[in-house]
Parts: sequence; C-alpha cells; structure tokens
Amino acid sequence: MNVPAYLSRLRLAAAPPSAGGLRALHAAHVERVAYEALEIWLDRPTTVDPLESAARIAAGRGGYCYHLNGAFSALLTALGYDVTRHVGGVQNRGGEAGITANHLVLTVRGLPSQDNPGGAWLVDAGLGDALHEPLPLVAGTYRQGPFTYGLRPSKVAPGGWRFDHDPAGSFDGMDFALAPAEMSDFEAMHRHLTTSPDSGFVRTAVVQRRDAQGVDTLRGLVLSRLGGKVLTVTLDSARDYYAALADIFELPLDDVSAAEKEKLWIRLHAAHEAWLTSA
Repeated sequence: MNVPAYLSRLRLAAAPPSAGGLRALHAAHVERVAYEALEIWLDRPTTVDPLESAARIAAGRGGYCYHLNGAFSALLTALGYDVTRHVGGVQNRGGEAGITANHLVLTVRGLPSQDNPGGAWLVDAGLGDALHEPLPLVAGTYRQGPFTYGLRPSKVAPGGWRFDHDPAGSFDGMDFALAPAEMSDFEAMHRHLTTSPDSGFVRTAVVQRRDAQGVDTLRGLVLSRLGGKVLTVTLDSARDYYAALADIFELPLDDVSAAEKEKLWIRLHAAHEAWLTSA
C-alpha cells in the first residue's frame, strides 16, 4: 500500500500511534473520503480487497463500509496501530437487529487516554452519517456534533457491542460480534449489495460526508445538510451535480470520462423522475 499517498489524501503526516493520532486520522478520513457507491452506477465492479480500496482512495475516490473500513484498517496497521476487523450488521429503520455481515467494523486497542483508560476504541469510517471520531469501547452516551450516540452490550451478538444512532440519523443502529473477521467474510454480502435490485446502493445513489458540525448527504439528486440549519435542494443539472460532488464531497471524479459522466447523469435523472412519480 502507498502509505504516503493515502496520508496525502487525508492531509496528514505519519506519526506514532496514539489516542490523539487515532482521532485525527478518523476525523480526516470521514471529512475527506466520501461514503459513496457510485462505482455501482458506473458499472464498475469492485472487490473487498483493502489494498484495491486503498489505491482507489489515494487516487481521489471513496467507497462504502467494506472499502472505507477495509482500507482504513490497512492504513492503521501500516502505521503501527493494533486493529481488529469484525462482522457487523446495520439495522435500518423498521428492520431487525442482527449480525448480517452488511457492515465491516473496526476496533483498535492499546491506546489509553484520559477519557478511555482501557484503551479500546470503536473505529468506523464507513457508517456514512454517523461517527466523526472513534468512540471509547465503553458503554455510555456520546455526543458528536448534532448527534447523540449510544454504545452498549449487544443483545444479538453475545459478547459483542451495539451502537445506537441518533434518531436524526439514517439508520437505527449497528451490532457487531467481537470475534476477529476476515475480508472473505464479507464477499457474499458485497456481491448482493452491489448487484441485487433489492440493494439500497443499487436503488439509490447516495453520497455522504461527515464533519465536526454535521453531515452532507446527496441522495439521488437531492442535496441536504444536517447540522445547524437543515437545508435541502434538488440539483437540476449535470453541472450542478458534479460541482456538488467536487466542492462538497471532494469527489471531482477525475477517473471518470466525460462520456461516463453523461451516462451516469442520464441514469441518475431517470431514477429521480421515477422517484417523483412514485412519491
């Protein structure tokens, strides 16, 4: 993995592992590497290989949980952090909790701090509109920007943990098992999420970027900001759409040709019109 290129994308320099360093890396990752699955809409198959994901991130793109947390775990390991991957399950609104492997979770250990003497942390750069910084792996309530989170023992994963999202967030919560996971544990669900008509990634092109004050979300052609005032606007032209990707989400799509962008816009606009008709 090209660690200098990855760190350059985050605008950070290499430093010895520390709780403060982990916070800085996590915050930079969610602020500068968008949560996105546009490769699906561009008909570009991806894998869950962390090195493939890291190369794509270093080149200016983002990804969803398998890509973001997979690559981030590889970066943290290269920097000397004690990282473990875990199988998790995101519970969508109205859904049931479970360890479904629809989410990859990270923990980092051995970094005690004043607010976390045990030194174990929940690290997750792949939840879209959730964590801005890592959470102490300690049951409690935590405030980050406009969101209040909960962390408690899981009821569906013995010995595991439950992350409760803020009611304003895009999902109910996430459970994860404490046992270490391999990236192969996520391959089947990755195929489902990137190809099935039932997948939310296939139905809607979502891009998100978290910062200390809130979250920006582009769902189809609807751009919204949660944090301070809630703002919502529909992007009516390809020019506005791609400008928003570049300016708000740091996604200039330099790796996408003009012809591909035109094709993507046609697909996005058609999906938006179908959504308006069904609403």
